[in-house]
Amino acid sequence: MSQLTALALVAGVLGGIATAVSLNVPGLLIWAIFIGMACFFHSGGDNNALKNTIVGNVFGCVVGTITAVVILSVPLAETLTLPIWAGIAVGAAVVVVVLAANVPTFALIPATVYGFASTFAFLLQTPDALSIANLTLPSLRDNALISVAVSLVIGAVLGYVTGKITAMIAKPAPA
Repeated sequence: MSQLTALALVAGVLGGIATAVSLNVPGLLIWAIFIGMACFFHSGGDNNALKNTIVGNVFGCVVGTITAVVILSVPLAETLTLPIWAGIAVGAAVVVVVLAANVPTFALIPATVYGFASTFAFLLQTPDALSIANLTLPSLRDNALISVAVSLVIGAVLGYVTGKITAMIAKPAPA
């Protein structure tokens, strides 16, 4: 079986299992699981990619959550309009994300952006998620940082497992 066919089958089976599990575990986000999986392959699909994906995704979630807390906690939204204040806060966070790439541990900027963007996707699309109470609640279901980070990590690990199984069942390409 070709590498691509093996990858398609393994990713399809594991993606289906992940979907079924996430639909039964409140707080697991199938879309974030798939983002973590894609990030793993986008980052090279090897042991180093697993580490860099997890670190970058989680760092992005942390920066996104801190940014949301700042937006909600600092009363500049009363002076400026909320969209302007949120834009300033997010712009500053993006500067932090990019400059953090000077530290080798945080050098994979796309992985960090995936985590940051996924956190805000959860916050802006989930009713009541964008509140200090939920941002500080130790809950897989209600806390964006926990829910998104756990889902992204599961996705990265799922990508790693997909790659390993694919390598075991794929027939090497002729030389």
